[in-house]
Amino acid sequence: MNVAVVGVSGYTGLELVKILLRHPKFKLETITNQKGGIDISQLHPSLLGVLRKEVKKTNVNEIAKTCELVFLALPHKQSMPLAKQFLQKGLKVVDLSADYRLELETYEKYYCPHLDKQNLKQAVYGLPEFYEDEIKKAKLVANPGCYPSASLLGILPFVPFLDENMPIFIDAKSGLSGAGKSLSENGHFVNINENSFAYNPLSHRHMPEIREKIKNLSKKSFEINFVPHLLPLTRGMLVSIYGILKDEFQNLDTNKVLKEAYKNKKFIRLRENPVDIKSTSGTNFCDIYAKSNKKAIFINTSIDNLLRGASAQAVLNANLMCGFEQNFGLEGLAYVP
Repeated sequence: MNVAVVGVSGYTGLELVKILLRHPKFKLETITNQKGGIDISQLHPSLLGVLRKEVKKTNVNEIAKTCELVFLALPHKQSMPLAKQFLQKGLKVVDLSADYRLELETYEKYYCPHLDKQNLKQAVYGLPEFYEDEIKKAKLVANPGCYPSASLLGILPFVPFLDENMPIFIDAKSGLSGAGKSLSENGHFVNINENSFAYNPLSHRHMPEIREKIKNLSKKSFEINFVPHLLPLTRGMLVSIYGILKDEFQNLDTNKVLKEAYKNKKFIRLRENPVDIKSTSGTNFCDIYAKSNKKAIFINTSIDNLLRGASAQAVLNANLMCGFEQNFGLEGLAYVP
């Protein structure tokens, strides 16, 4: 099946190319960015001697002639007009931006006016462990980002046991690649090297996304307090979640809960000790550990922010949409040491 990657210039675009080159069913037919006219190795020197392919200027009509599925690796707002056109031409779409992840009111409150309200209603949230059946039938999948993926995969199994009257606190730490290629003061070497700091505490726009998805799946409303941090690492994500259990679930058997929730889920690994970043780097795995003490619960997750938090999860969703095995193209080993 021929596929296209629109927005190949960034880190997620690069990771999509790398995965698709080893995919047994998808053929990387077209790669594009805003300008086009250069070889992929000029954008990503690591691909020199690996792939020779022209990066073209994005043209919906030309892509639709040769491709059946498209990955949109674009910033929010840029995906909406393109996704609408590709869907009109009968292509399946996996969107890696935030444009189709949220309900209309939430999206417009935290991002911008939505330009494709009709398709927003049809979009399926691409968290495979909880939306697999819907993804298999979807034409448009809204691929979650790294912070919501790592947070939700940790929280969701424990929602029935948590006290709704008590807030959930999420302490999330990401490698710098999660901020993308754009230059910023936070990403300046002398600022992040041997340093770590929070940003947008209690106001980050992934906070309402996490809250919304918990409510949609469980019909329960929780106050979510989300604080992201940057780490002096290239890639990886470590999330620590703190909640309060209902009285009747004191000293909950957390391992039993996780085993039941993620039985036969290939890309979830349950750990007996707190998780680490390195063990998931370069993979689509989410590692999870949890422990309770009386009414307190600690949940710990780790993912690769560029893979499970973006490109690898996007390919997993595409596999489901097209009736392929979930693991096609995703048999990666961790970057250890």
